[in-house]
Amino acid sequence: MTSLAAPLSGIRVVDFGQYVAGPAVAMILGDLGAEVIRIDPPTGPAWDSPATAALNRGKRSIALDLKSSVDRATAQDLIRTADVVVENFRPGVMSRLGLDATELRRAQPRLIYLSLPGFSATDPTRAQLPGWEGIVLSATGGYTDMGLNRVLMGINPSYSPLPLASAYAAALGALAVVVALLDRMSSGCGEHIEVPLADAVLEGLAYNSLRVDDLPPRYLSLRELEIDRRRADGQAMDMSYDELQELLDPFYRSYRCADGRLFYNCCPAHRTHAITALKTLGLWDQFAATVPVVDPYLDHADWPAGVDCTLLAYPLSENWTRQLAGPIEAAFAQHSSTEWEARFDAARIPGAAHRSSAEWMHSDHARTAGLMVDVPDPRYGRLLRPGPVIWTENSPLNTASAPALDADRHDILALLGEQTPTIGGLAGAPDGALPLSGVRILDITNVIAGPTIGSTLARFGATVTKIDPPTPTFDPYHNIVVGLHANRGKRSALVDLTTPAGQAILDKLVAEHDVVTFNGVTRQMNALGLTPQRLKAINPDIAMVRIDAYGGQRPGPRSEVPGYDDNVQACTGIMTRFGGSAQTPEEHAHLGTIDALAGFLASAAAVAALLQQRRTQHSEPARVSLAAAGQFLQIPFMYDHPGRDPFDEPHGRLAHGENSCYRSYQAADGPLFFAGRTGDLGDLADLEAFGGLPVDGDDVEVADYLAQTFLGRDVAYWCAALAGSPFGVHRVEAIADLKQRNTVTESAGPVPLGSTTMLFVRHDRHPLGRWVDMAAPNAIRTSRMRLQMPGPAPRFGEHTHEVLAALGYTGDQIAELSTAGVVTDRWTPKATYLPL
Repeated sequence: MTSLAAPLSGIRVVDFGQYVAGPAVAMILGDLGAEVIRIDPPTGPAWDSPATAALNRGKRSIALDLKSSVDRATAQDLIRTADVVVENFRPGVMSRLGLDATELRRAQPRLIYLSLPGFSATDPTRAQLPGWEGIVLSATGGYTDMGLNRVLMGINPSYSPLPLASAYAAALGALAVVVALLDRMSSGCGEHIEVPLADAVLEGLAYNSLRVDDLPPRYLSLRELEIDRRRADGQAMDMSYDELQELLDPFYRSYRCADGRLFYNCCPAHRTHAITALKTLGLWDQFAATVPVVDPYLDHADWPAGVDCTLLAYPLSENWTRQLAGPIEAAFAQHSSTEWEARFDAARIPGAAHRSSAEWMHSDHARTAGLMVDVPDPRYGRLLRPGPVIWTENSPLNTASAPALDADRHDILALLGEQTPTIGGLAGAPDGALPLSGVRILDITNVIAGPTIGSTLARFGATVTKIDPPTPTFDPYHNIVVGLHANRGKRSALVDLTTPAGQAILDKLVAEHDVVTFNGVTRQMNALGLTPQRLKAINPDIAMVRIDAYGGQRPGPRSEVPGYDDNVQACTGIMTRFGGSAQTPEEHAHLGTIDALAGFLASAAAVAALLQQRRTQHSEPARVSLAAAGQFLQIPFMYDHPGRDPFDEPHGRLAHGENSCYRSYQAADGPLFFAGRTGDLGDLADLEAFGGLPVDGDDVEVADYLAQTFLGRDVAYWCAALAGSPFGVHRVEAIADLKQRNTVTESAGPVPLGSTTMLFVRHDRHPLGRWVDMAAPNAIRTSRMRLQMPGPAPRFGEHTHEVLAALGYTGDQIAELSTAGVVTDRWTPKATYLPL
């Protein structure tokens, strides 16, 4: 097979980033073939961790003191040879260092300059706050909206050690860069992009803020109903972990197996998975005659009398939850978790044994599939670290290691004679173009991760046509309610691709599109006629991106296993860490923690594949997996090496933070988050309010003192008292409060994307017929390229006739296809948006 140039081959990136977000963007670009030059201070990276070695893999290193005029001039000279600059300092820092984006781009109009501050430069109150992960998450509701369990247990704040904001910002930052590179091919212009971590995490945790007015009760889970009941009765949110388990859907729950390990059964909402799970557990014969199996796309009023739920939809009623949970629990207890995992895998239904991160890293699948890679490292000897989060088919296994500090100085300085030529007049080129205008995306995906690709790219002007089967695979909640966010800005057609007539329609669609997106395993892809070879035979210019659950650069034992966000959380260690132990795992946040990240990464992968196609006239399918994204979310912990420190990061329900200088405290009027370095405690003690601080005490003594001190005044006082100090502080916000302050109504006029921060939109004219609140697509801000607010998600099948007519089908042919069941324009008998 001929080796193709990588998507970003020949692109040079200068990486000034520290901690996670900036280095992660440069890592992703490097994994896609870019040459990355890393600039660190002479003392080395600010974050001294083996995770930094993982983030800096494959880069070249030079140490420069940017406060020195000589070294600053060297940095400026390096930028003149570069295509992309990445930095994640506070707004204004790079300008003070003589590396201002506007000035650099004035001299070098083709330069793409990415800034990843904690808060936007346009945020009048927070722009100069230090962008610690904890400060960003406290400001954006990340610690008060960590899932229904935490609400019912009354845990607020609810700390998570995952770098959620940095991970989402890195994925969106990488996407913005590749879009700008693609745009530069036609415009000749570069771009200054800002992706604030605060706005990125609101997009990543979008399902925490999704609300539908008067959603019918059939779509509310037992936990949501219990929250509503307690609030109405004024009852405390004080449920225990064990009590909560009784409210979990029996197909969305962990069960103890014969070996004592818990297994996550994740089979709700699918047309066949719950039934197959009962068959696999040996329980189907017991329930087949009595369990309701009603079409979930019928209105509840049209269900048989006495039926209060259906096995084909989430959630089950309290009655059927109680009837099924006990027998399922007893069945799981008969065999080990590894045996159940093998049985579920063989039955092609999603489930996974709970594992810690350490167990996952050393698992047979993670190592065989190249999800975890053992590489030589100049500092740690051998380092086990994650593989790429985006890769292309047939690319060599990524075994790159991080360089030693300043290891490449001589070679890098030799580049200074090079200079990317400027092109006269481009600095004044017309602004306001949608960078993906004219790009046509064929979306053959479902639920969250896959559909997120098209909805994310729609903001750049891409035209997205979504194809779903005439008989829905998933229930109305996961297809329609969740799809309110994941399917914005698309056209919808319902076509049976498993039929010869459906394949003929697919051929015509592929011929007219630029990108195909798909989520599923190879077996499913082949069954739908979506092999890369077939697609290329129809349209040699087509690019493709695929998401699956457990894929890596190499086949592994579980590569063909279906899976969702939840069971990937379970087996990669996220649930064990968040819940506190292998015996008390908890789902992290609400819906889509990994799904949204994988969707953002796959959006970048799709544009990278398109860029590769247009630069070289060839492209390999680009790949992303939920497992790779789940590892990326855990990058601070996802490594091992000889002599590694214990896996003792903060975890569980009682965690408040990392240490006394990085954790939540209670102020007089509510919780705040306090962040800084323990080495700066002396500076804190110099402030009048902290005069009694035991600087020489141990961490517990310092934490006790700070807890008592913060309790004495309100949050606003502490924000003012610590302004200008090395420490950051912010009120721990709730998303409901943020929405109350920062929601715009769509009917009031154009949504001001990029001009404000932490923005939400109330779609008060939604075709659903009810208002819908969602986080705005507000994280990517550009200086020249225009972005747009995608339109509302259409009713499934709304554009079937329109799509077929555009392909040349006549009205009679469409009617014939409809009669044969190959196409339809509705999932509900009444052609309503959502079954009631």
